[in-house]
Amino acid sequence: MSRKELEKHLADVNKALQAARARDHRDAKKAAAKAAAEFGFSLGDIADAEPQKPMKAKSKAKSARKPSKPAFANPEDTKQTWTGKGRQPNWFRAQVANGTEPDAMRITN
Repeated sequence: MSRKELEKHLADVNKALQAARARDHRDAKKAAAKAAAEFGFSLGDIADAEPQKPMKAKSKAKSARKPSKPAFANPEDTKQTWTGKGRQPNWFRAQVANGTEPDAMRITN
């Protein structure tokens, strides 16, 4: 096939696709109107109506979480602290591996 013939086929296919899309749109609209009529509505009634949202129970406003206080401090550098929650920091694991008791690193206030 030549290029012109292929372009003509492409144009024909595009026209056929548009016609099929329009036909499917019409069929869908008819089916929707029929379904709405079964419940006593018109398609315009349903399209214009805003969907009702389910009522939610009022909840208390969430307050911002306070950061946890540090529970452990590095004896070699007291600026390094850990709350005791989550993953253990490397300095904590190294101190425990060297024989330091975790209670010895606990911050007392």
